[in-house]
Amino acid sequence: MGIKDQFSKYRKQIRLFWIVFAGGIGAFALFILLLSWGVFGALPGFDELENPQNSLATQLISSDGELLGRYYRENRTNATYDEIPQHLIEGLVATEDVRFYNHSGIDGRSLARVLFKTIILRDEDSGGGSTITQQLAKNLYGRPSANNLFALGTIKFKEWVTSTKLERQYTKDEIITMYLNTVEYVYDAHGVKTAAKTFFNKNVDSLTLEESAVLVGMVKNPSLYNPVRFPERTQERRNVVLYQMREAGYISTAQYDSVKQIPLDITRFKRQDHTSGEATYFREYLRLWLADWAENNPKPDGSTWNIYRDGLKVYTTIDSRMQQYAEDATAEWMTQLQSDFDKHWASNKYDPWNYPYKGRTKPELIDQAMKQSERYRLAKKAGKNADEIQKEFNTPIETTLFSWKAPNRELDTLISPYDSIKYVKKTLHPGFMAVDPASGQIKAWVGGVDMRHYQLDHVNPGTKRQVGSTFKPFVYTAAIADKGFSPCQEVPNLPVTFEKGSRWGLLQPWTPKNSDGKYGDMLTLSMGLGKSVNTITAYLLREVGIQPVIDLAHSMGIESELPFQPSICLGVSDISVFEMTSAYTAFVNGGVAVRPVFVTRIEDKNGNIIADFPVKRVEVMREEVASVMLTMLQYVVNYGTGNRLRRAQYGGLTGEVAGKTGTTQENTDGWFMGLVPQLVCGTWVGADDPVVHFRSTALGQGANMALPIYGLFMRKVYNDPSLGISPSATFSKYKGTPTIELDCSKYKTSQQDVYEDLLEGYN
Repeated sequence: MGIKDQFSKYRKQIRLFWIVFAGGIGAFALFILLLSWGVFGALPGFDELENPQNSLATQLISSDGELLGRYYRENRTNATYDEIPQHLIEGLVATEDVRFYNHSGIDGRSLARVLFKTIILRDEDSGGGSTITQQLAKNLYGRPSANNLFALGTIKFKEWVTSTKLERQYTKDEIITMYLNTVEYVYDAHGVKTAAKTFFNKNVDSLTLEESAVLVGMVKNPSLYNPVRFPERTQERRNVVLYQMREAGYISTAQYDSVKQIPLDITRFKRQDHTSGEATYFREYLRLWLADWAENNPKPDGSTWNIYRDGLKVYTTIDSRMQQYAEDATAEWMTQLQSDFDKHWASNKYDPWNYPYKGRTKPELIDQAMKQSERYRLAKKAGKNADEIQKEFNTPIETTLFSWKAPNRELDTLISPYDSIKYVKKTLHPGFMAVDPASGQIKAWVGGVDMRHYQLDHVNPGTKRQVGSTFKPFVYTAAIADKGFSPCQEVPNLPVTFEKGSRWGLLQPWTPKNSDGKYGDMLTLSMGLGKSVNTITAYLLREVGIQPVIDLAHSMGIESELPFQPSICLGVSDISVFEMTSAYTAFVNGGVAVRPVFVTRIEDKNGNIIADFPVKRVEVMREEVASVMLTMLQYVVNYGTGNRLRRAQYGGLTGEVAGKTGTTQENTDGWFMGLVPQLVCGTWVGADDPVVHFRSTALGQGANMALPIYGLFMRKVYNDPSLGISPSATFSKYKGTPTIELDCSKYKTSQQDVYEDLLEGYN
């Protein structure tokens, strides 16, 4: 073959090479062009890159700056770059993208390594080729599933293009921050800030080196390196991160050798959800209120605020310290009270719902509850007959029940569904609320024993129970304000009859009785209120009338319907803890009722205030009347039914304390309203169904069921000087010219011996 023929042959080969090369370049350029045009799926535009959208949880902040909880679809709270510890950033870079600061979104060396080792040599341990920026692109805009090599290549190319755009749009520090805020950990913890709170119960800026290494190690596979389920595997992964940090020069060999020996500590792990943590019942009430607020207060563009995605900050009035004290005091007393209740009924052959107490029983209670259960509904849906369903309900199964004495208050036991219903129905529940009377701010809210097992909130304005004698102060207030009665004035302790007819709204005459069955002689108003004597309250109601009492109660904050019946004076009305606590603030505020406030302001995710909530005050009585009532309510604590507060086992409170006990018929509800100069508190205790109660008034009275919670709470509050609430504080005294006589020496008093007998009987 001649030289000319050889040259012609090579020229064809060279031309073929350049055709193939140019075709490849052209095809690649066309592919990139089609990619940018969105033929293979849309790429994020400028606006999306400028404002990437993540679901941000709404945060609830306490009045003392603590995080109470969140509302979310994704439990995410963004961290700023300044909040993120340097060793967390260095650990991430060393482990995930060691050349992060040297590339522009795509790391050619890593790609070459992946191509050669992973694809050609089949080395699955060679590591990935995705940079932190590429991973951010995937986190922000998702990665669709790929069922073939072309689809996978298209997805990767799109991530590369997006990565280079992100690198042009943001600084390296911003990319690191955005990435750490988009990592999805286990237990619904989205972002490193939430993860720090979940696994270590601390703010992200307080993480130690070894804790940061744990969170970085989890990035690769959060489920595989779950420190709660796989502590040994997680510790090994943590140490790999520390090794990579040493290799990258971020920590010394000495640091590495020291820190890798530290045991993995997950004792502070606390899953962040809606039914755990502090103030769970309050948070649920606030969630519903906030959703309603969002519906009625749109954004400037007319759209609706989303409390699960928009990253709002809701500044609540709850004080985390007082909330903890309230929950601790409730748990302390309810543990004892529930034990007493269980023993009280264990010694009896009857259950509370079928005990023949004055002919008032409800034997159908358990069967009704069974038929209302989800298990029963599913059994009926499956076509089971009555006998099959009853057999299912009588067969023991593994169940978790609430128990004050069990670890984490959850008892894992073998019990039939039918017996578990009985167990649940015998549970006593508390409701406790504390309000700052000056500002109206709610400082503590305990709606029940445990939100995980019992969702009914016993503080919620919609949850109403008979209030018993805690209603009597409204009658006394009306009598003093409208008729000029004095606390020293004596009235007859004799049965009072209300005639039938329109005046009292009765079809038959009604004569209330004293709970102790004692009558006769004369008692001062202070004695009558202090000992909660029914005949004295009835006497005052006859003098003042029903409507003035109803009007006064409504003006003070009682929004519940009050019946036009004389029995109103003994507290037959159903009213919530929320309303009662609100109403009692007027006694401390010199006659001015303050409507409870639970949110001070709401901010958007950028810190702009979008709503604030001023205090609402209403003058409902003269200052002198309020001062007189406070004096009488102090009498209740010093000498009357609230005297237990002075005993050490019930708080041992000193200083000025006012209050009122309440016990309803058959001991179904126990109440105590407690007042000090800086706090007004309402406490209720009872079972969800009124048929479940103590048989004994000694055990079922408000002084035994509810009062101790208040006493224990106040003792904890007094012992915390940071709260600024002191037992030496005094109620404001009326400084005007008195029109109500307080000097009892000016009244004929021949009943001291009678009073001493009454006092001995109660104490």
